[in-house]
Amino acid sequence: MYRVASLLYPDALATSVTLPMEILRAASQMASVHHRGREQVRFLLAGPDRKMLRLASGVTLKPDLAYSDLPPLDLLLVPAIWRNPLPTVRQASLFTALLRDTAATGARICSVGTGSFLLAEAGLLQGRPATTHWNYFEQFSRRYPDVLLKTRHLITQSDNIYCVGSVNSIADLMVHIVEEWFGSHIARAIENQFSPEIRRAFGAAAYQNEADSSHPDETVVQAQQWLQDNLQRSISMSQLASQMSLSGRTLNRRFKRATGLSPQAYLQSLRIAGAKDLLRHSNLSISEVAWQVGLQDVSYFSQLFRRHSGMSPLRYREAVRGKLFDPDSRSST
Repeated sequence: MYRVASLLYPDALATSVTLPMEILRAASQMASVHHRGREQVRFLLAGPDRKMLRLASGVTLKPDLAYSDLPPLDLLLVPAIWRNPLPTVRQASLFTALLRDTAATGARICSVGTGSFLLAEAGLLQGRPATTHWNYFEQFSRRYPDVLLKTRHLITQSDNIYCVGSVNSIADLMVHIVEEWFGSHIARAIENQFSPEIRRAFGAAAYQNEADSSHPDETVVQAQQWLQDNLQRSISMSQLASQMSLSGRTLNRRFKRATGLSPQAYLQSLRIAGAKDLLRHSNLSISEVAWQVGLQDVSYFSQLFRRHSGMSPLRYREAVRGKLFDPDSRSST
């Protein structure tokens, strides 16, 4: 069973707590089917004590336990701070030891929005990439000049420390973690349940610190970049192996050891991520989308997309565009 906790403090933004909690609990319920109904994720709320806590946004939550009673965790969430983060940052001494101790265990720590101010106050972001809510970029940079602020990325990762810039981005990260914990089938079901428009593939959205990458194989990193750069072409794995001066068998073994995926599976994930962006943001036909991601066989593209996403490309486009705001719609009523 995975243990996840979220810190609570008076200025915490409730949605940055409740959305990941609901995503992970839904994943736990789906995964429990294969484990005789036993829950697979336990989500805890940690506060100054166990008394009801009324947040600045008006939501009242009851902590399950006090900060000091947190057990060993797999993931600790640091929620976004409602409006100006400085009043909460001035109370950061309440959390710094806890954050440092949790990081030292190897557990993942993830801040949402301006929650990254607390990670920076605890010294966990020094010399590391990080992001925060866009409205506070300048304030963050002035206060923490030694942090490598990534203003063009909504998600950053450095070893076990993650920062996301918004509530939508925490949804993206939760789907990524669900996939790691429970596999792609449950991750896709969760993605569809919580609306596909919140989802952007973690690999496409995240800045990952290469010095702390999950694998040190520079040749595989080069292969990943070559696949990305040549996505629109018809690519064979023998061609990729030749580019890397490796045999196909050696490339496959090293790639899978480094990433957990075969080169072909990795290429497919890149193509599906690219196709999703095109389906959402362009008016290209399905065949044109397939061509743009290097697939000339539309039937095969549709089958591949359905296998990865649980729906056809056309259905996906309808789903993600069905909730887009149309500024002209009100004028016609």
